[in-house]
Amino acid sequence: MDCLPVGDLERKLALGRPLRVKFGVDPTAPDIHLGHTVPLLKLREFQDQGHTVVLIIGDWTARVGDPSGRSATRPLIDPEAVEHNAATYADQAFRILDPERTEVRRNGEWFAQMGLSEVFRLAGSATVNQILHRKDFAERLKRQQPVSMLEMLYPLMQAYDSVRVGSDVEIGGTDQLFNLMMARDLQGQFGAADSQSVLTMPLLVGVDGAAKMSKSLGNQIGVTDAPEEQFGRVMRLPDEAMPSWFEILAPDVAMPPDPLHAKRELARLIVARSHGQPAATEAQSKFDHTVSRGEVPEDAPSLVMAERRGEVHLPALITEHLGVASRNEARRLIGSGAVSVDGRRLTDLDVPAADLIGGTLRVGRRRYLRIA
Repeated sequence: MDCLPVGDLERKLALGRPLRVKFGVDPTAPDIHLGHTVPLLKLREFQDQGHTVVLIIGDWTARVGDPSGRSATRPLIDPEAVEHNAATYADQAFRILDPERTEVRRNGEWFAQMGLSEVFRLAGSATVNQILHRKDFAERLKRQQPVSMLEMLYPLMQAYDSVRVGSDVEIGGTDQLFNLMMARDLQGQFGAADSQSVLTMPLLVGVDGAAKMSKSLGNQIGVTDAPEEQFGRVMRLPDEAMPSWFEILAPDVAMPPDPLHAKRELARLIVARSHGQPAATEAQSKFDHTVSRGEVPEDAPSLVMAERRGEVHLPALITEHLGVASRNEARRLIGSGAVSVDGRRLTDLDVPAADLIGGTLRVGRRRYLRIA
């Protein structure tokens, strides 16, 4: 964790008044993930000390897409999709934040009303040289990859949020440093008597153990994911990722030396934060029975096929009844050997109904379907 400029946050805290602490999240997917909880936990610390959190839901910045750390231009997101994603963001954040000390704003409040003259003023507040000084932009230009004009506006748009809400402090990931410091410059240019302090938080690596947790990369754990899903995905973390996960998500908890015990403890903590301790205990019990011991859970769904004749198209069956995202994903699972009935691996896309009736279909390590 870094505070910039050095000593500035201490100076503000010494003022003895509640500070406005800003955090922005773009609704590019329906769920807030564990990577977001790192700054959210720090924001809660500020709230517990009497300060106000300003949560910016970037319904307009999401349409542009944050270029931070990107090696290619993001596709534009449909406004309807953004609105769908944004609908529950505040409620998800309130799993950690205190609603009574949180001010929720959407940056569409100002960007939707902005006239061309205001856009000119915003665009004129920075130089092309400044924007292209960003490491990701510089790398893309070096490789002769395109940087869109829209992407170049993103840091200014995020910075302008700080102008509009009068933030004293802004919290973000280490990859957001350029954007956060841009906000300091912009606040001064728009007449603020004092510019925000910047507090950067470490980035959480995703469940693949390779890249930072990201909705667009699909390596995230959502804060609203089911308890057993959260527990199971933590248990699949690479062992080498565990020290950083404990350091970032549970700095006050000593990591057990055994990787399996470490994952179980971290999984319980994560589920308890999102769903409560009873849910964490139940998720662990289900994991132990369905994964560790290979038992079929008592609440596994059932499907009656007793009158079925002929063949069953397996991708359609597991997509419809076992929550697999698509038939293409179902085919991939079958091809990788992750689909079985009563322990017998299924490799064909079409199987006789008689081979399924009376058995238990298993997909992956935690999905079961009893077939009668």
